[in-house]
Amino acid sequence: MADPVLTTERLILRPPEAGDLPFVQAQMNTPAVMRFLGGTPRSEDEVAASFQVDLEAFASGDHRRWTVWSKDRDCRVGGCGLFRVYTEAAPDALKGEHEIGWTLAEPFWGRGYATEAAREVLVFDFGEQGLAHIYSQTSESNQPSTRMMQELGFTHLPQLGYVDPLYPPRDNPTTVWRLTGEEWEAL
Repeated sequence: MADPVLTTERLILRPPEAGDLPFVQAQMNTPAVMRFLGGTPRSEDEVAASFQVDLEAFASGDHRRWTVWSKDRDCRVGGCGLFRVYTEAAPDALKGEHEIGWTLAEPFWGRGYATEAAREVLVFDFGEQGLAHIYSQTSESNQPSTRMMQELGFTHLPQLGYVDPLYPPRDNPTTVWRLTGEEWEAL
């Protein structure tokens, strides 16, 4: 399958390219953006290594984190996609499962872009990919993402929640949510 480009009314989700790294370094690795992603920005080398993994994984189809662009502004606003749960602290029942995640640059928060992008990724992954279920995770303190998961139809699974030692105490416990293909179809 060719690398898919997804579109919504306001957004274009396209495969990541090497030229996206400066945006990721400057706009996606700030204290505000990283607040719920470990608490502190990562080094340039860490960001570059993680970005390279995303490029290779997207090309192989292993996981897909699209670059999200605003159509009307013709600029990058963030990223959204599906990947595997790799967190060491996660319960065994969750490890290796498909997880959706999103990250937006701070100037684009509060516009509904993350929800719009996530919906399109869910359409692709439940439809084109035929996945049976998709998980999402956040910290209990991340109320914007919690509200978004609820809006998208995800169900909270408290029995899968866990403490992740890589995150500060204020961002624990991690809450786990799931959406099945059947639930998605019923929305």
